[in-house]
Amino acid sequence: MNLNPADFTVTETDVLLDGYALRVQRLLPPDVAATPRPTLVFLHDSLGCIRLWRDFPARLAAATGCPALVYDRRGYGQSAPFDGPARHNDYLADEALVLRQLLDACGIARAILFGHSDGGSIALLAAARYPARVAAVLTEGAHVFVEDLTLAGIRAAQQQYYGTNLPERLARYHGSKTDAVFHAWADTWLRPAFRSWNIEAELPRIQCPVLVLQGEADEYGTVAQVEAIARQVSGPAEAVLLPGAAHSPHKEAPNETLRLATDFVRRVLS
Repeated sequence: MNLNPADFTVTETDVLLDGYALRVQRLLPPDVAATPRPTLVFLHDSLGCIRLWRDFPARLAAATGCPALVYDRRGYGQSAPFDGPARHNDYLADEALVLRQLLDACGIARAILFGHSDGGSIALLAAARYPARVAAVLTEGAHVFVEDLTLAGIRAAQQQYYGTNLPERLARYHGSKTDAVFHAWADTWLRPAFRSWNIEAELPRIQCPVLVLQGEADEYGTVAQVEAIARQVSGPAEAVLLPGAAHSPHKEAPNETLRLATDFVRRVLS
């Protein structure tokens, strides 16, 4: 099915979960009731938000005919700010639970998860822990353990944060929450106690189809991440390294990423 993004009804609203608000954007095709399909759910990276996905969710929804949901996790974009102590080592598993709660609140029974970076790790955890809710997973630059390259990339990002206009650029999307967003990511991953974080034990519980995407020049992870995911999930898995792309293939190689994602989703739907 090939629709035009303009055919979709787009709404943006706040959804309350446990007393705090998450900003949620939904894209509904004209035939959503007549031809029910799983909802594409987009999970952003550690500095991301709805707006930073740009038009990619709309393009994939149009190419597959699936409804889509894009949301800002707590602390990001237009959602409520972070609350409470510093992140603990299992914060990504916490976000997988929040995702399940959001699906409940939005009346979504089955989802196809597209997760970027942190969002990819969350998608894998959700598929492992809540398999009845997840029809398939697509990951971009997901991590299942901590690598030296990951930490080096974060240290380089720290230098950019303190030495360039990166804070001002991020503030366009996160506003007054920008410092909290950056430090929640960098400080957590660079904490010595986080070096042992590893979710490989969760992967065999994933039964659904998985597409693992990563840029060949990813500055935050090596091919070992891709191989670990594809090798250890129990369901059918496909891994693709994209030449000319780094950590964000949907931005750096958008057309090829869209083609791969569209073909994968169509196979899941068939």
